[in-house]
Amino acid sequence: MKKIAIAAAIAALSAPVFAQSSVTLWGRINTSVESIKTGNNDRVASVINNNSRLGFKGTEDLGGGLKASFALEHGLNSDDGRQTSSAFWNREASVQLSGDFGAVRLGRWTPGSYYATADYVSMHNHDTGTSEDKLYSGAGFTQTNKVGYFTPNISGFNAEFALHAGEGVDPRGYDVALNYDQGPLHLGAGYSKQGDANQWAIRGLYELGAFTFGGYAQREDDSRSLGKDKRWIGRAAVMYTMGQSEFHLNVGGTKAGGSSFNSGRNGGKQYTLAYNYNLSKRTKLYAFYTAVDATTANKADDLNSFALGIRHNF
Repeated sequence: MKKIAIAAAIAALSAPVFAQSSVTLWGRINTSVESIKTGNNDRVASVINNNSRLGFKGTEDLGGGLKASFALEHGLNSDDGRQTSSAFWNREASVQLSGDFGAVRLGRWTPGSYYATADYVSMHNHDTGTSEDKLYSGAGFTQTNKVGYFTPNISGFNAEFALHAGEGVDPRGYDVALNYDQGPLHLGAGYSKQGDANQWAIRGLYELGAFTFGGYAQREDDSRSLGKDKRWIGRAAVMYTMGQSEFHLNVGGTKAGGSSFNSGRNGGKQYTLAYNYNLSKRTKLYAFYTAVDATTANKADDLNSFALGIRHNF
C-alpha cells in the first residue's frame, strides 16, 4: 500500500511536466573583438556582446487545435557574464493561447512594428552590437504590460495588434505590425504610439538569385512633447551569397530633429560593410566595419569599429 501511495504521489507531482508537450531551452551567444573609436577619443580594443540571450519556450496541446504556450527570454552580456538590465526576463516574459483564430498573448515582448521593419533590413548581424542600426527610432515603443492579438497566416499575410496598459502611471501605448511573405517578396509595415510620441515605417525585401535587396523608410513624430521636428529615417541594404559566404553592405541616414539618435540633437549617416562565413546553420564567423558620421560639432558622436566575431545559436 505504501508503494502504491508513493507512486500515486509522484505521479501527481509529475503531472504538469507530462502535460507539457514540449519545453525548449534555446539561446544565442554572439561575441566580437573590436577596435573602436568614438568621437575624439583614442581607439580602444574591446570584447563586445552582440545581444546574446537565453530563453525557455513551452507549448501544451489542449486539443481541438487549441494550444497554450509561454516564452521567457533573458538578455545577457557575453563579454562579462552580467545581465543587461535590472529585469531578469528583460527580453520576453509572456503567456499565449492560440488556435485557428490566431493567438492572444499577455506580458512583455519586443514590439512587432520593429520586427516588421528594421530587424529585417539589418541582415548582417540582426541589428546587434556596435553595428546595430543607430538611427532607427523607437518613438512610441512599449514592451511591458501588454495584451496582443496575432492573426493566423493567410496566404502569406499576418498581423499583430498590441495594447500597452499604462496602469495609471504611463500613457497607454499601441503597436501595429503587418507582414507579407510570399516567395522572394517580403513586405512589412509598423506603427507605434505612446502619448505624443509615434512612428510609422514600411519595409521591403526581395530575393533575386544570390542577391537580397532590402530597405525601410520611417517617419518619426515626437514634436509635441519634445519640441522636435518630424523627420524621415531610412536604410538600404544588399546581401550577396556565395556558398557558405555572405557579403553585406548597408547605408542609413536621417536629419537632425526627432527623438532618435542621441535624443534627436543631431542627424547623421551610418555605413556598414560585413562578411559572414556560415560554418553551419547554427554557427558563423563574421567581420565588419561600421561607421557613424554625425552632424554633431567636433565629431563628438561619431563612431567607427572594426570587428571579428563568432555567433552560435543553440
